[in-house]
Amino acid sequence: MSEAAWKSGDDRAPGTRKSILQELAGLDVAVVAPRDDQGSFLMREMQRLRLRARQVWPLPESVPCDADIVYCEYSPDLARRLPWIPGDARAALVVILPAGEPVDADALAHATPDAVLARPFNANSVVASLVLARSQFRYEQRLRAKVERLDENLRSMRTVERAKAILMATRRMPEDEAYGFIRRQAMDRRVSASAVASAIVDSFELLGYDQHL
Repeated sequence: MSEAAWKSGDDRAPGTRKSILQELAGLDVAVVAPRDDQGSFLMREMQRLRLRARQVWPLPESVPCDADIVYCEYSPDLARRLPWIPGDARAALVVILPAGEPVDADALAHATPDAVLARPFNANSVVASLVLARSQFRYEQRLRAKVERLDENLRSMRTVERAKAILMATRRMPEDEAYGFIRRQAMDRRVSASAVASAIVDSFELLGYDQHL
């Protein structure tokens, strides 16, 4: 499912906003679990909720990531099998916990799941895991996007400050005048101030002037 579809529903007016279960419908789900009674039950629940589900078993070396949500059987080395680094997941992850076997808490933490589903599970626990995993994953996506915007803003501010320092040193401009020059150039060219600042810095460095300015 596309990212746009994944995020659908957020901007609708209250009267037309879909329910959580309606938003779940149509998501792609990879179920990495044995083809036993519980695995079959999980697949039926996915179909009942109108999700596009496929089952994968045995546990592959690399867990599928071409899905919106991945249900994966617990394994002590699960973190190694995930095709992403912690904090940069490409799909919501639900770890299926064994019924009577001990779980390595550290191994589970390293996999950083968005939700867990403990065997034996029922319809309610399946729905709960879906809702929690989707909500948690989207929340983390929003946080990452916010951090990226903050990083970009910080880089832009640093570039503008560097360009100001260059203008102050090479054109003997006071700080306010240097910033005003950057702003005017940006408005004249209909680009951002950071784009003008980057051009000033690049030109200055290309000519090999003092890098300590």
